[in-house]
Amino acid sequence: MIAIVDYDAGNLKSVEKALQHIGQETVVTREPGVLRDAEKVILPGVGSFGDAMEKLDRFCLVDVLREVILSGKPFLGICLGLQLLFEQSEESPGVEGLSVLKGKILKIPAKEGLKIPHMGWNSIQIKENARLFAGISGEPYVYFVHSYYLKAEEEEAVAAVTEYGTAIHASVEKGNVFACQFHPEKSGDVGLQILRNFAAIKE
Repeated sequence: MIAIVDYDAGNLKSVEKALQHIGQETVVTREPGVLRDAEKVILPGVGSFGDAMEKLDRFCLVDVLREVILSGKPFLGICLGLQLLFEQSEESPGVEGLSVLKGKILKIPAKEGLKIPHMGWNSIQIKENARLFAGISGEPYVYFVHSYYLKAEEEEAVAAVTEYGTAIHASVEKGNVFACQFHPEKSGDVGLQILRNFAAIKE
């Protein structure tokens, strides 16, 4: 069973449908006991960093999510869910993230000819042996929607990169923690393969 964290941050249904499409049993929940008992947990999200942390706090999920991650359970952050795993974001100064991984969330720099938010398909360069991208070759295109991007502190945790006005860390994996800035659930066959790979990961 894969639990999808429900904290009123949108985008839950498309993640749930993509997982069901690949034959995974899912539950959308904010119940601490269900999250602790699930085989794997996914933290999706769209919206602002500060609002999302406020909601996680309001639903008493901050400590639960840290506990789930520390337990070694496979955990996947998607889009805003990736950003929340880090310490802070320029979008919401003074707001502390989950601080599970080290790095900064920065605003995509304005550049002539580039629209912000970055919305659409971009190719990514995958690091060798990245578990989330097993069986995916070349520089596949995936779907992004974001105005802020990750600059991870630990280069060895970066699983994929892309370029959009600046170098963007598009995916990270460290131990049992995986995350994508792009939306695998909206990235066609490549995205479904990424979700299959996550579903296949063992503790």
